[in-house]
Amino acid sequence: MKYATKTLLCTLPLAMVLAGCQATGNKYAGNVYDTAQVNQKQEARTVKIISVMPAKVAVDNTEAKKAANTFGALLGAVAGGAIGYNSGSGKSAAGTAAGAVGGGVLGAATGQLVDDTVLVDGVTLAYSEDDKIFSSTQVGKQCEFQPGIALIVSTAENETRIQPNTACPEA
Repeated sequence: MKYATKTLLCTLPLAMVLAGCQATGNKYAGNVYDTAQVNQKQEARTVKIISVMPAKVAVDNTEAKKAANTFGALLGAVAGGAIGYNSGSGKSAAGTAAGAVGGGVLGAATGQLVDDTVLVDGVTLAYSEDDKIFSSTQVGKQCEFQPGIALIVSTAENETRIQPNTACPEA
């Protein structure tokens, strides 16, 4: 029972950290800009939002997966080394090394469980502009938008950033 408890105590933090390794997609929201876009003149105009529909946006998660692999291998090696050292009849360097290698491999394998992409909440906004109907899907919450006038900012060709035109209720 002592060995199982130690194993659980060593692997539980790894599982918790890896579960949190996913992209949020927040950087793709309509009201988020990178530093190259700040304090720059950008074309803006008003549009009329006709409808706000829920959407899911697939966001690249490879950086979080790489971090999970690295962290998993390191944490697994430390945990495996500790378990290897403390198990068996004697506290040996061979047991420590074997545990560290095994734990590192297992930790890196656990890091592979993190997906390459994650789905985050988004909205598809149908809007009218110059007597034409368009749609724009972006990361955001439905409560940030409502039918009516909104500002649209173009930071690049074929890019639309419809700014939220209402606020979500505070929780």
